[in-house]
Amino acid sequence: MDLEGRIARLEAVEEIRRLKARYFRCVDRREWDEFATLFTDDFTPDFGESTSGPVDKATFVAAVANHFRTGISVHHGHEPEIDVLDAENATGLWPMYDLVESPADSGYRNHTGWGHYAETYRRVDGRWLIASTRLSRIKYVELPKAGASEEASAITHASSDATQGAGR
Repeated sequence: MDLEGRIARLEAVEEIRRLKARYFRCVDRREWDEFATLFTDDFTPDFGESTSGPVDKATFVAAVANHFRTGISVHHGHEPEIDVLDAENATGLWPMYDLVESPADSGYRNHTGWGHYAETYRRVDGRWLIASTRLSRIKYVELPKAGASEEASAITHASSDATQGAGR
């Protein structure tokens, strides 16, 4: 591969890393309009027991927004293995960690877990987007249903306001 090709590959890897960082930020900060722009129109999610089968992009975004409408979530993805297959397609494997606390009356379980996101990416109109994602959990721990207290939620959201726009 020539120098220009190697630079293009590195740029693609960095764009995909930033794409996944936006995914985690949008979920944890409840930025649903931006979240919806991260996926191809034919996006396919597979979250194992968390999903009931293939859904379209709009249904997926609405379901995630509903699930995380209240409470606190922390999603981390790190040290990805990204392979650029060609100028328009790539794959990635992301080790992940999450912590989700929902109010007691939400109907959702509090949990923490570890696993991997296996994803495909496609370049559409010059932007890398997530074309598919599959979450495989290594460990899932249901937490006591104490829920996120109003005070803890207010403190968490207030401190996240301090970082609004950081690095963007």
